Amino acid sequence: MDIFNPVVLIPVYDHEHAIGDVVRAVLAHDVPCMLIDDGSSPMCAAVLDELAREYRENVSLVRHEKNRGKGDAVMTGIHSAEREGYTHALQIDADGQHRVEDIPGFLAAARQQPHAVIAGYPVYDESVPAIRLYGRYATHIWVWINTLSMEIRDSMCGFRVYPIAPVTALAARQKLGGRMHFDTDILVRLFWDGISVVNLPTRVVYPADGVSHFRVWLDNILIARMHATLFFGMLPRIPRLLARKWRAQ
Repeated sequence: MDIFNPVVLIPVYDHEHAIGDVVRAVLAHDVPCMLIDDGSSPMCAAVLDELAREYRENVSLVRHEKNRGKGDAVMTGIHSAEREGYTHALQIDADGQHRVEDIPGFLAAARQQPHAVIAGYPVYDESVPAIRLYGRYATHIWVWINTLSMEIRDSMCGFRVYPIAPVTALAARQKLGGRMHFDTDILVRLFWDGISVVNLPTRVVYPADGVSHFRVWLDNILIARMHATLFFGMLPRIPRLLARKWRAQ
């Protein structure tokens, strides 16, 4: 029987006004939490230090001295989680946009299919900016092309559960996107490695006072370059991807 020992990873960069409520909501589900401070301001760093002290039994804190990006923060958390003996990492954003109440369902799915990625796909309300909603479709199309499959319903949602062992094995041989393109990059590459993806719906909101660290020009350039890199990486994998598709039919 597979051991199942999950931890919730929360990468944090200057979300001092939201992170306390997110942490307390996570802990209500009786699962440990690891905060990754990605070079936050002194004000946010102080809030994270206080949360780690207040909930020292269930909250750990690791820190980047300088901001390195969401992807690097998540990978720092995953490597730390592996060293501490965790088998699965549930990634959730620090700004309160994800539905924390869905954590038990995601962990139950991961326990049932421990070798799969449990990937959230967003169910939006009227708070979602139209440009965000429609802009996602370009990435969806590229992901379907680069996997020769429609098994990944949404590669950009940051609410998901990773089996840690295949993630660290992938990272040992492949540099992954360090910033906002991480979520798509790692999911496509795990799919190439034969990891199954289980898609679960989850409600996503955009708080009116939310803080976004998406840098329109730089992050869009990184995303475009990632799609091109994945496309050329997909080409030699076509026979294997098609064989996998045929076996699934």
